[in-house]
Amino acid sequence: MGPVSFLPKYQKLSTWKGDLAKMTHLQAGLSPETIEKARLELNENPDVLHQDIQQVRDMVITRPDIGFLRTDDAFILRFLRARKFHQADAFRLLAQYFQYRQLNLDMFKNFKADDPGIKRALIDGFPGVLENRDHYGRKILLLFAANWDQSRNSFTDILRAILLSLEVLIEDPELQINGFILIIDWSNFSFKQASKLTPSILKLAIEGLQDSFPARFGGVHFVNQPWYIHALYTLIKPFLKDKTRKRIFLHGNNLNSLHQLIHPEFLPSEFGGTLPPYDMGTWARTLLGPDYSDENDYTHTSYNAMHVKHTSSNLERECSPKPMKRSQSVVEAGTLKHEDKGENENTQPLLALD
Repeated sequence: MGPVSFLPKYQKLSTWKGDLAKMTHLQAGLSPETIEKARLELNENPDVLHQDIQQVRDMVITRPDIGFLRTDDAFILRFLRARKFHQADAFRLLAQYFQYRQLNLDMFKNFKADDPGIKRALIDGFPGVLENRDHYGRKILLLFAANWDQSRNSFTDILRAILLSLEVLIEDPELQINGFILIIDWSNFSFKQASKLTPSILKLAIEGLQDSFPARFGGVHFVNQPWYIHALYTLIKPFLKDKTRKRIFLHGNNLNSLHQLIHPEFLPSEFGGTLPPYDMGTWARTLLGPDYSDENDYTHTSYNAMHVKHTSSNLERECSPKPMKRSQSVVEAGTLKHEDKGENENTQPLLALD
């Protein structure tokens, strides 16, 4: 039994208010529960928050080869949160973030929602983003792999759309702390489509998401994966961190194990959830805006670095609800399988994001 406090109720309340007073403006808007989670899980301490940020900023001079385009407090803070306030690791991630952009300049030209390639990918549901968060406060991202029309979208444009979406979402301090979940449905994903996932583009995606972006991914869930997706594991294994491989769960067509980790009330019906089927135009409409014209500009309020010009001629048609290729997942009796040597191949990690 823990120690019993004999403080009067008003004194306990005063102590709690005093703790809240220690919050900096960088924690403004966070719920008390999230602030406590940041303290316990991420080692975030409001008393030394500015000192932690400054120590990371002071490391910038050690990498004159990199152009650090942003070093403001709020920006650096997301890297500290992504690396649990280990300052050296946070700076390494910050440096990799900008280095990745320097090495892949073409990917970040016209890096906004109205770029033709990004816009097509968004409208086709890459990525899907559920409106509500899961029971841990994490944002759920969806990828329906079979909807990749390779005559319409390049893999690079899909990756750009995912990275842009993450840039928008990571502006939310709650998500910096609570993180994300990614679910990839491989239903009807053909061998021909899989053959386009070359080692070079897989490496590009892993570098951009695992090594160079300040997001906390609590899990990556694969459903309905065919045998040739397992074969891709040998291609990407050299690029994966041991730590993050354990965050991958391959569920096959049995969603019971998925529901042990993400409750059905937070999932659309494609994944055996209680929500309606996912409308792939939802996130595209959020980024592009419901009302726009050739003459009007629209700036997304949650990401002031992204300035979006809208062209209205095809938006209503392109952004109207489209049917997704439906998942073939079923809910069967089963238990969650963990990765151990010699276990069924469905528990082997395939892709990891940190």
